[in-house]
Amino acid sequence: MTSLFLLQLLNGVQFGVLLFLIAAGLTLVFGIMDFVNLAHGVLYMVGAYLMAAFTMITGSFAAGLLLALAATLVFGLALEFLVFRRLYERSHLDQVLATFGLVMIVNEGVKILWGTAPLTVPMPTLLSGSIPLAGPLQYPVYRVAIIAAGLVTALGLWLVINHTRIGMLLRAGASHRSTVSALGVNVSRLFTLVFAVGAMLAGFAGAIISPILSVDTGMGESVLILAFVVIVIGGIGSIRGAFLGALLVGVVDTLGRSFGPILLRTIMDPAAASQTGRTLAPMVVYILMAAILFARPAGLFGRNTS
Repeated sequence: MTSLFLLQLLNGVQFGVLLFLIAAGLTLVFGIMDFVNLAHGVLYMVGAYLMAAFTMITGSFAAGLLLALAATLVFGLALEFLVFRRLYERSHLDQVLATFGLVMIVNEGVKILWGTAPLTVPMPTLLSGSIPLAGPLQYPVYRVAIIAAGLVTALGLWLVINHTRIGMLLRAGASHRSTVSALGVNVSRLFTLVFAVGAMLAGFAGAIISPILSVDTGMGESVLILAFVVIVIGGIGSIRGAFLGALLVGVVDTLGRSFGPILLRTIMDPAAASQTGRTLAPMVVYILMAAILFARPAGLFGRNTS
């Protein structure tokens, strides 16, 4: 049982790191730009598809990753220039409707380009082994690399936001956007930078998870819902909140799905416990969100505007 708990805990951390890469860009866009972007998940999906395409073309995982990041960045900037900047001054309802429509358009475009069959990305040889954890327990090196990449990204974002002039402007823009604009800062350029970073992070998440999960259309929708849960728990606009919220959601969701049926077997027969556990497991993160919002309505690190 201890070995299973350790294994699932690491899986939860890895899932949390993946959620952070998606939620970090989403919370910046929402917190600084006050823009509700339901199409953020398609950047995650497009990143995965581009990773599959470029890896197949180049035959190199590293080259495919670099090209996928660059292409996702360009794709995100194109969306910002052609679609999103026309919605910044519109109501949240208009933003929701427009970005939801964009989700369907991009999904259909992906089907036209790559078809409906799931794609796979080969595991890089250098990261294809396992490392011993405790006794006979082994953990894939690639999953450890995902955790490390997420932690390095989180550290880099923290340094940029808290110790650079750009970060100062981002923090100021999140709190007093009109004041920052009055001081001569090009808010439009700032918005473009924020969206570019968010797009690249989402694409990075899709690219690095593609050797583990099958790449298919619609893969961004389910993870987008959890990303919204993450930023609500952590506090809108807070990178620190997004990081801690993502780890909480990843660990709680993974452990809940693994140990929920096991715990229920102590009070129910195995068949009923298994069925009930599968039904209740997806609800655990939303119960967690409700509990945190009851105690802290603005999230763990959100700004209380009441």
